[in-house]
Amino acid sequence: MIDDVIAAAYDARATEYIEVAGSIAQMDAADRNLIGAWRDQSSGRMLDAGCGPGLWTEFLHDGHRDIVGVDIASEFLAAARARLPHLKFEHASLRALPFADASFGGILAWYSLIHTPPADIPAILVELARVLEPGGSLLIGYFDGPPREQFPHAVTPAYFWSADALSELLTGTGFTISTTDRRTREPGEASRRTHGAVTAIRT
Repeated sequence: MIDDVIAAAYDARATEYIEVAGSIAQMDAADRNLIGAWRDQSSGRMLDAGCGPGLWTEFLHDGHRDIVGVDIASEFLAAARARLPHLKFEHASLRALPFADASFGGILAWYSLIHTPPADIPAILVELARVLEPGGSLLIGYFDGPPREQFPHAVTPAYFWSADALSELLTGTGFTISTTDRRTREPGEASRRTHGAVTAIRT
């Protein structure tokens, strides 16, 4: 299964990844501002879907939010639990989340879908919609480029998306698009590829 391949790739390079992109301080201020504003405009319990080593989980929690992080990479989860024992982390695939319907008011999927084959994205969006309450907000971060085109990511192959392509899938799975964002990266950021983000509301 592709999830196993992705998890193994990140487990193998977890220490290296955490060194270069494992803390909020290493993230660009534009990302912190975007996610912070989204957090503050959302309500209810939050899900960090594809939480990695927990840096954004901690950031969301520091906004006084009830938060849970999920990931498929065991090494990331071990690091997150060791550093943030007061927060909850679960091993779970975004394809089958262990939560009841309408469990969350906000879901962050920050670069969590970039390795997923494009044909599988709609089913994952349906699953995210299932656990998001009506009126809840989903924020997706991704690499902006020719939609569905594969590229050689440092850890394991990934796919570009665009706001238009993702918006089409989101509106087809029960969401209304709220905002989109696109910007080039600044020198010194963890990634040099163009950034994109889409915020969508569960209808």
